[in-house]
Amino acid sequence: MIEIFCKSGDQIKKIHDYQKGCWVNITAPAVGEIEDICSKLRIPSNHISDPLDVDERARIDVEDDYMLIIIRVPYYDPNEEVSYRTLPLGIIYSSDYVITVASRKLELIQDFFQGKVKNFDCSNRERFILLILFRAAVMYLNFLKEINGRSALIEKRLHMAINNKELLNLLLLEKSLVYFTTSLKADEIMISRLSTTKRFKSSEDDAELFADVIIEYRQALEMSNIYSNILTGMMNAFASVISNNLNAVMRTLTSITILLMIPNMVAGFYGMNVKLPFQESPYAFLITLTISFILAIIAVLFLLRRRGR
Repeated sequence: MIEIFCKSGDQIKKIHDYQKGCWVNITAPAVGEIEDICSKLRIPSNHISDPLDVDERARIDVEDDYMLIIIRVPYYDPNEEVSYRTLPLGIIYSSDYVITVASRKLELIQDFFQGKVKNFDCSNRERFILLILFRAAVMYLNFLKEINGRSALIEKRLHMAINNKELLNLLLLEKSLVYFTTSLKADEIMISRLSTTKRFKSSEDDAELFADVIIEYRQALEMSNIYSNILTGMMNAFASVISNNLNAVMRTLTSITILLMIPNMVAGFYGMNVKLPFQESPYAFLITLTISFILAIIAVLFLLRRRGR
């Protein structure tokens, strides 16, 4: 799908023809759409196809007439096993257009043409790109807070748990943090390179925004590392807690089994067809029960004594 937007007053409106200063948004394009836009705007086809690869790394490619910026941006999909993930977003920067390319609809991009981003003007190409980078960093921070909140809820449910369900949920959150950390490291390197690229000439008014972008990415990377370390330590600790809880249950069951075994052993001896003590006594049954009861009490006292050590 190809959408074209331009700024009209304070509103972003959708148009049908390419014009100077417009923003072209490409989402999961078909092969014919890629060929059409490449021929009309005279851009290399790989600039469109590369960001569609979900494993594409963050980088900058500078051509004669275009500069391709690929960053990895976060998204949330509750239908996927790992809900918080990242994917590439391509930004093609030229003298006439800004083109964004992604393999799926992104909340990050939707916010721009829905008017949720302040001071947005697609004709100011450099500031537009910086706003995309800044918005992505803010989304990283918001998702990291959500992941931290979810891990806190799982932590409460993990107390006294003896199954692996909650640990598996923590494992999925840890996978998300690994995706975030890896993508943020690559994005930070790419942004550092962008700041030294002569082709990307941001104005003095945008210098503060550029500095804010760098700060936000560094903060997001630091938070991701911290949360990842906390989550790893939490998983190790609660794995030990679950193992201890299971050991306690097994110890209780073993104690009960030993106590039940003693009367069975005594009854088994007196059920044999051999000459046994007290077999002629009219009180043989009561004597057998008394012996079983005494041995069971001795076993209970022995087990309590060992547990108290």
